[in-house]
Amino acid sequence: MLQIEELRLSLQALRPDIDDLAEAIGYQKIAEQVEELEEKASMPGFWNDLENSQKIVTKTKQLKDTLAEYDGLVREYDDAATLIEIAQEEEDESLAEEIRAGCERTKAKLEEMKLATLLTGPYDSNNAILTFHAGAGGTEAQDWAQMLYRMYTRWAERHGFTYKLLDYLEGDEAGVKSASVLVNGHNAYGFLKSENGVHRLVRVSPFDASGRRHTSFASLEVIPEINDSMDVEIRDEDIKMDVYRASGAGGQHINKTSSAVRLTHIPTGIVVACQNERSQFQNREMAMNMLKSKLVEIKEREHLEKIDDIKGVQKEIAWGSQIRSYVFMPYTLAKDHRTGFESGNINAVMDGDLDGFINAYLKAANQGTLSDAQEE
Repeated sequence: MLQIEELRLSLQALRPDIDDLAEAIGYQKIAEQVEELEEKASMPGFWNDLENSQKIVTKTKQLKDTLAEYDGLVREYDDAATLIEIAQEEEDESLAEEIRAGCERTKAKLEEMKLATLLTGPYDSNNAILTFHAGAGGTEAQDWAQMLYRMYTRWAERHGFTYKLLDYLEGDEAGVKSASVLVNGHNAYGFLKSENGVHRLVRVSPFDASGRRHTSFASLEVIPEINDSMDVEIRDEDIKMDVYRASGAGGQHINKTSSAVRLTHIPTGIVVACQNERSQFQNREMAMNMLKSKLVEIKEREHLEKIDDIKGVQKEIAWGSQIRSYVFMPYTLAKDHRTGFESGNINAVMDGDLDGFINAYLKAANQGTLSDAQEE
């Protein structure tokens, strides 16, 4: 029964951290807030002010989700503790593997929730807008951009987030030239902001009959979705609008009868596009939200006083600026050059297993140990 006792001690060691987490997230305060908001929602005339009532409903759901997540962690702990008691009472070592799995789930969930407490930025709790751009290299780079698109949508699915395609420009032969996706979920931006930058791929090209090794680049831009409550002034004369016919990946993503909209912010050269909505008006509205989100994010990141201070500066999507490398040949390795975190299971990474990279970034950012070095 030594194995069971060791598991009991390792589980017991997690209890103080679980209790500390309740204080860190303000569990009691959140429960009181939920009670207050639900009381407001039950008052006569609550739905008369639709905009305000929707904000309250959204806020209530976010707070309830936080409580439910912590309650789920405590349940995992209690279930594992109960199983240990049963195993010890009945002297049944066959339960060891089930107990170990429960302990590991509890530990992983605890780590994830502790990391979420590091998300204290003004937009960390917001949805995230991801924009993929293929670098130089034609079909190779465009295929790599589509692989990244799949990787991040799989990550979103793993975390119970939903996503919506906003814009999709097909590659010449395969892949995508560019694509934009809105990831919906609490703390989506807080977690995904670590992924902003150039991503490098090394592999034997499926498009090269000679079977040579190729290096490709694609960039991912991550910005928070800024809601309508934030007042962002953009002058009409600073906007150039182009309308074009929507086209998607074989028609499966995009309604081809939609009127797509591309907006260019003239002072900065920033370009956004949307073709997923049903009308030109809706596409323009979504594109304006994307533009506002991008301008506000740059303003905050560059510590500028106003939007007008932003200057359009884009890093080249090429060698020397990558944040992470993904090597398929001659060995398999995904390595983050800012944190040093790496994984040899490249297939799992490409299937959305990115938590190790994201967690390492958040910890390093919190400790001030992030590196700017991009190495091979």
